Amino acid sequence: MNRKWTNLSVALAVGLLAVGMTGCEKLRARNELNKGVQAFKAAKYPEAVDRFKEAVRLDPTFRTARLYLATAYMSQYIPGAPSEENTRMAAAAKEHFLKVLDEDAKNDVALASMASLNFNEAQSVPDLAQKVKKLEEAQEWYQKLSEANPKNKEAFYSLGVIAWTKAYAALGSAKASIGMRPEEPVPIKDKKVREELRASYWNIIADGIRNLETSLSLDGDYDDAMAYLNLLYRQRADLAENMDEYRKDTATADDWLQKTLTKRRQKAGNLPAMGEAGGAK
Repeated sequence: MNRKWTNLSVALAVGLLAVGMTGCEKLRARNELNKGVQAFKAAKYPEAVDRFKEAVRLDPTFRTARLYLATAYMSQYIPGAPSEENTRMAAAAKEHFLKVLDEDAKNDVALASMASLNFNEAQSVPDLAQKVKKLEEAQEWYQKLSEANPKNKEAFYSLGVIAWTKAYAALGSAKASIGMRPEEPVPIKDKKVREELRASYWNIIADGIRNLETSLSLDGDYDDAMAYLNLLYRQRADLAENMDEYRKDTATADDWLQKTLTKRRQKAGNLPAMGEAGGAK
């Protein structure tokens, strides 16, 4: 037999064998995924991790399995817990979410999870500067999520929450340092302190308000967004340059608070009947 055709036949046979093995491994990977999903649904996360890891080993291109693997790690992460094991869970989750994003930069699940992990990590950081740094990491991920999916109301809502969180500690600390009560109904009294805070946080608060308004434009019933609009307008009132500005922002905050309470009563089915308690007649 012609040696050239003999070699070609051998090469084709080896190629077909490789394709067959690859197909078999993909089937095994999907079987491991299914078993992992069952363990995950039963909250058996360590078992789920093992199944998903095996699925990824058998088929490294299996993005769904990698997403499940990252999510199984994240499900074992406890926000605020200081243990090394907890830190490892967060790191492992991030590692695999980032690998998904290397292949699919606009993957909603991976972007939202990276944002959520960083936000939750920030809550347990006692040092204000480090907390703000971690919040800014979360903010970057939520910004990417909002750009990848402009209809994601949670992304814009979370950006608003981060804005409030970044300003909250600084404004509270400033009030305490000049002897003001937290709820004292006037702007921050010390002009120098107020101007410094205004320079640092006015735009942050304004961005937070805009993001919450965007969230509400996507879902007009989003009462959590209403609640944080109330809080952000109160922060802006603290930085007002005069009492007229303060009263205006406080009135807007009160309005959002009432809208929040009304919407939550509606959702709970506890609104008074039409014509009762001052309702429309």
